[in-house]
Amino acid sequence: MGKDYQIVQNREAFSFFDSIVGGGDGMLYETAGALGNGERIFITAKLPEYIRVGNGDDITEKYIFLTTSHDGSGSITAAFTPVRIVCQNTLNASLKNMSNVVRIRHTAGAKHRLDDAHKAMGLANKLSNELESTFNHWAKITVGDHEMKKLIQLALCPNKETLQHLQKGNFDDVSTVFKNTVDDAFAYAMISESQQMDTTKGTLFGAYNAVTGYFQNVRSYKDNEAKLQSIVLGGTAHLKAQKAFDLCENFARFGAETMIMN
Repeated sequence: MGKDYQIVQNREAFSFFDSIVGGGDGMLYETAGALGNGERIFITAKLPEYIRVGNGDDITEKYIFLTTSHDGSGSITAAFTPVRIVCQNTLNASLKNMSNVVRIRHTAGAKHRLDDAHKAMGLANKLSNELESTFNHWAKITVGDHEMKKLIQLALCPNKETLQHLQKGNFDDVSTVFKNTVDDAFAYAMISESQQMDTTKGTLFGAYNAVTGYFQNVRSYKDNEAKLQSIVLGGTAHLKAQKAFDLCENFARFGAETMIMN
């Protein structure tokens, strides 16, 4: 694919954000870059206001993360991406089967781009309101150490065989790699400074942050591109964060006894 065409696609991606930023919504460009050999670019823009948990000290910033690919897929992707300030955890989550993503065709005209920009902002506002309510609810639910570890095990579970061992209580039979991963995430849950706040220490919100914080602040990656792919662009960390979110949602609704069934 020609370089000139890539430049045109990049301009279209920026013009999509310009539809929002130029609208006076208080949105500001923050970062931009290229992945691989330039076949994908990304842009982040910070939204005004915050998601506030507890008495307001635990703050999550709100971003729109936009990527455009030159691999022939033919679309721009805009995703709502909240980031908890205290530990820079990316708290990606889709609520009740509602995606956090808007896809825009490269061929869309100015009016369609503006419509999609408004759609992305509406999605961000709806998700951020629901997340703030959810996180505040979770911050009031006490989770014991044993329950915390069980939730981490289930969230990080890599396959059906490991899940069967967990369901039978045979943790000794799981792989050493999985044991070490769980231990690292549990250690983060217990000793990380960001886990000692009123909102996270021994709470369900803390359990969720233990999983996202492990991938953000503990796990090693080949490079920053691999980390971005894993955490933001639908990779392992993103999927495990969603699994943790779903487990916490079930815990909040039905209690700890339902976790092992997920």
